[in-house]
Amino acid sequence: MLARQATAQTDEIQVYDGSIAAPGQFNLTLHNNFTPIGSTTPAFPGALVADRSVNGVPEWAYGVTDWFEAGLYLPLYSIGRVGGHDTAAMIDGGKVRLLFVAPHADDRAFFYGANFEFSVNAKHWDASRFTSEVRPIIGWHLHSIDVIANPIIDTAYDGLGNVDFAPAVRVAYNWSKRWAAAVEEYDDYGPVHHFRPVDDESHQLWAVVDHQVGSLSVEAGVGFGWTTNSDRLTLKLILSRDLNQRPTPSASRP
Repeated sequence: MLARQATAQTDEIQVYDGSIAAPGQFNLTLHNNFTPIGSTTPAFPGALVADRSVNGVPEWAYGVTDWFEAGLYLPLYSIGRVGGHDTAAMIDGGKVRLLFVAPHADDRAFFYGANFEFSVNAKHWDASRFTSEVRPIIGWHLHSIDVIANPIIDTAYDGLGNVDFAPAVRVAYNWSKRWAAAVEEYDDYGPVHHFRPVDDESHQLWAVVDHQVGSLSVEAGVGFGWTTNSDRLTLKLILSRDLNQRPTPSASRP
């Protein structure tokens, strides 16, 4: 998730588009992120420093029905610095995901869904031991253009007044069944009852390329932060592949 950017690091930088694994299909997605130019100040005492850190997680998914996919992120990991210590590898926690979508979203002009995540965090990863995300999915397939919004809400179970608004948006052009280019925006405005000043918010604009290589989906991108509280430069690489063959094609987009 990219939520709670002002108080935590990032493991998953992705806009959800309503695609899920076909019923009975297992899928593995590897999320890999590197921040060559990021904040050198910990977001909270004892936090992982974003600058020059590597973060990632294997995402294990299973298609339960044509409208429900269950997922497990395990283990979240980082290579970076905490406090004045040297660079080291560390485990950040894990997440459970429940994703509900309109069936066959790829074939719909308008599609929708909702994702629910429940996280257990290491002390250096988030100031709160337990956090959750609610990620609505709203999108349109307009011929070769995709417009998708994820108005994400985050909570650390510390009261409604502290619920955090961290939306993500994607506009993509699919110039073939195997290639797409996209612009993505990831933001964190802070508590919904009182947004932070702009310089204290997190805003990143991304250039992204998607490519299908046989059964392997590849998504690569570079993100640029444009506020004081944003990491200046972040790179991402997402690799996704179905793990078992099914007689019916996967619901994942080409």
